[in-house]
Amino acid sequence: MVVEATLPTIGVVLVTALIDSINPCAIGVLILLVSTLLATKNKDKMLKIGLIYIAAIYITYFLAGLGLTAFLANIPQSVAEYIAIIVGTIIIVAGIIEIKDFFWYGQGFSLMIPARRAKQIHNMMKKVSNMSVPAVIILGIFVAAVELPCTGGPYLAITLLLSQNFSLTAVWLLLIYNVIFVMPLVVILLMVLAGKNVAIIKQFKQNSRTYIRLVTGVILILLGWLLILIANGTINVG
Repeated sequence: MVVEATLPTIGVVLVTALIDSINPCAIGVLILLVSTLLATKNKDKMLKIGLIYIAAIYITYFLAGLGLTAFLANIPQSVAEYIAIIVGTIIIVAGIIEIKDFFWYGQGFSLMIPARRAKQIHNMMKKVSNMSVPAVIILGIFVAAVELPCTGGPYLAITLLLSQNFSLTAVWLLLIYNVIFVMPLVVILLMVLAGKNVAIIKQFKQNSRTYIRLVTGVILILLGWLLILIANGTINVG
């Protein structure tokens, strides 16, 4: 039986972006940033650096997603089907790894920022209060790149789905996806500026990280299965 569908719907994009946005990696790096900036006791500077950093992440993710979607959209259909099956399988495996971390967090292989890159980020953050605007932008681009093992799964699935029917609507959906993705970062920055103790935010992140990985894992498995169903013709994208 073949199911006709128009994918991805706004609902698929919103749900996936929401799950991706509360990723512990992205939130953890921002907490490190604002913790460092708190030492300056200059809220205007904190707001400026924080917003530039978040904007750099937004633009990097959007342009990367747009380029990947356009590239996948121009691959011959016969090849694209096999790519979708391979990517779908990889995303399902990533989902299983995320669910594993709900039960055994940090044990064995996990989708997280590599230790070497995490150390680099930490060293860069120490100097953030004295960084120029271009340096903060470079920091945001660098963090966006090294966060991919944590945040790339859902985004890869969405870009592959969007490539099935690449249009202006797909571009708008990418824009919306990335607004949602960075929104928790904006909220955390504003909360700290309003006087919220960053330690409380950090503790909340620590307490909820396993549940976030569980939900992310389930979503990834569903998205991966959806990609495979599209690739083998069970679902026709209109």
